[in-house]
Amino acid sequence: MKNIVLVHGGFVDGSGWEGVYRVLKQDGYDVSIVQNPTISLDGDVAATKRVLAGQDGPAILVGHSYGGAVITQAGNDSKVAGLVYITAFAPDKRESVASLIKNPPPGAPVPPILPPRDGYLLLDKAKFAASFAGDVEPEKAAFMADSQVPWGVEAPSGTISEPAWKSKPSWYLIATDDKMIPPDAQRFMSKRAGSTVVEAKGSHAIYASQPRAVAALIEQAAKSLKAAAA
Repeated sequence: MKNIVLVHGGFVDGSGWEGVYRVLKQDGYDVSIVQNPTISLDGDVAATKRVLAGQDGPAILVGHSYGGAVITQAGNDSKVAGLVYITAFAPDKRESVASLIKNPPPGAPVPPILPPRDGYLLLDKAKFAASFAGDVEPEKAAFMADSQVPWGVEAPSGTISEPAWKSKPSWYLIATDDKMIPPDAQRFMSKRAGSTVVEAKGSHAIYASQPRAVAALIEQAAKSLKAAAA
């Protein structure tokens, strides 16, 4: 179980995975990073499947944030052996990211998403660090805010036809200081999916701020799947 495919979420691109990529490569894994267009869920699933098609064997599919919705749908691909959610959405059948965030509980942090422009969404730059990247170095968080990828309004509205977590094993890293997806929502989704859960103190961008913690869960999944296949 040496193939790992990393899928990013909205507002960012695949370069945020660099730290996780370096740890996994150092530990002997073959790692591929999907560059989602983030215009529609179907388009991002297609981009992920193109990367999966290039794998030389079974792969673990890893998703962060909205990327969790992408891997929930794309994970039905025959090449996918398991799923790893990094503070991510794990929608059920006929659910979407939009439906999951529609009615936040009282007191829950509300992501600073600006009104759509030309069919795309962005986060308020002034609030980006506090909401998305609270434990990322200030300079890097500022760069992430200034290099945002516009998120197509159709992407969070894309619904899941069949969640892969119903038929494949999953792991989930809950970031307890997340201000984008409330930790309680992460607990609900991971429990519903039957995931093996790890909690870590970190922001929504824990994949960038704590790459070793993220890589450790991915490697735990790989070793578990390898043992199960033996």
